Amino acid sequence: MTVTATASKALERPAHRDGNVLRWLGAYMASMIGDSVYFMALAWAAARTGSATQTGLVLAVGSIPRALLMLGGGVLADRIGPRRVVIGSDAARCLVVLGLAGALLVTSPAVWMLIAVALVFGAVDALFLPAVGALPPRITAAGQLARVQGLRGLASRGANVVGAPLGGVAVAVGGPRLAFAAAGVLFAVSLPLLLSLRISPLPARESAEPSGTAWHDLADGLRHIRRHPVLGPLMLTVALSELGFAGPTNLGLILLVRERGWGATGMGWVVAAFGIGAGASALLLAVRGRVPRAGLVMCLTVLVGAVSIGALAYAPSVGFAVAVAVCVGLFGGLGGALCGALTQTAADPAYLGRVTSVSTLFTHAIAPLSYPVTGAAIGAWGTGPVFVAGAVVCAAGAVTALAFSRLRRAELPR
Repeated sequence: MTVTATASKALERPAHRDGNVLRWLGAYMASMIGDSVYFMALAWAAARTGSATQTGLVLAVGSIPRALLMLGGGVLADRIGPRRVVIGSDAARCLVVLGLAGALLVTSPAVWMLIAVALVFGAVDALFLPAVGALPPRITAAGQLARVQGLRGLASRGANVVGAPLGGVAVAVGGPRLAFAAAGVLFAVSLPLLLSLRISPLPARESAEPSGTAWHDLADGLRHIRRHPVLGPLMLTVALSELGFAGPTNLGLILLVRERGWGATGMGWVVAAFGIGAGASALLLAVRGRVPRAGLVMCLTVLVGAVSIGALAYAPSVGFAVAVAVCVGLFGGLGGALCGALTQTAADPAYLGRVTSVSTLFTHAIAPLSYPVTGAAIGAWGTGPVFVAGAVVCAAGAVTALAFSRLRRAELPR
């Protein structure tokens, strides 16, 4: 790990002009594109190999280790450093996916083989996600964290735009084996970029090595969140807003489009509108760099996003739904990015991996569990009441944040 005495001066540069941040961003985007290509290849191989039930099992099984190990990933990031965990995770994903591509050269894919890879991939993801979220405060100045969140959002959107078509082309040209190989190469591309990062040291008072067992460190991290005047209510806001947001905007949207008869074209326009709104919010943060009264703005944007979710179910036409979806993406994306920036600035750096693992647990593991509930509820009561219920839960997160004055008044560093 490279640590330089002059890192603080270098890190004063705007994030979009800082080579250190741009290397991290390039590594992150390569890894995210690799993820998209991998999931495309996995879904195609599963659909061609097994039944519909087996395909669903292959695609769902990776979420189990992701949910079970996510908090442990945060502990590991704090113990050995987030960069080491990210490098190890990308290296492991590269080897596993390339190994599967090599195996498919000599044999046909089997369901058990795909399940095994999905389980390993999910376990590695549980380590990668908290660590990659804990890296920004170690590579840039505190005043640049909002801009980094914006750049990260742009990279995620770009990865979604590039990854799925790339995976589709690879499957069409060379089948799943070529797509898996392409994903492995993309994970490999991230490694030299990550190895070249300059990592700033923790402040002296915060740099002590974690002591005791991993369970002790995890409990210590949870106590840090619970006792913190900003982090505690912020994690509650993240949990509620994600639970209210995930079901309606993912599974619920598909069922809404089918119910209204808007067809695949209408679905494409609404999904694109989400992406445009979220991309605009990321671009705003990347360019502006700082939002005054960030805590209050975060609360209000989450609240507006929640109202927009409820309104989406009552859109009378595709055009109106597209306009509402832009609002959901714009305000929801801005609120989410500000949540991330506030988390990174409020948390003690020595606890950042564990704090990030808690927020990531809600966004990547617990919130998707609402999909079956959403589907059953829409089947029983229709889309309108379910979208409104989701909006109420999401709005409860914003109201919770407004009720805590320290969070409401929280500011990002200048």
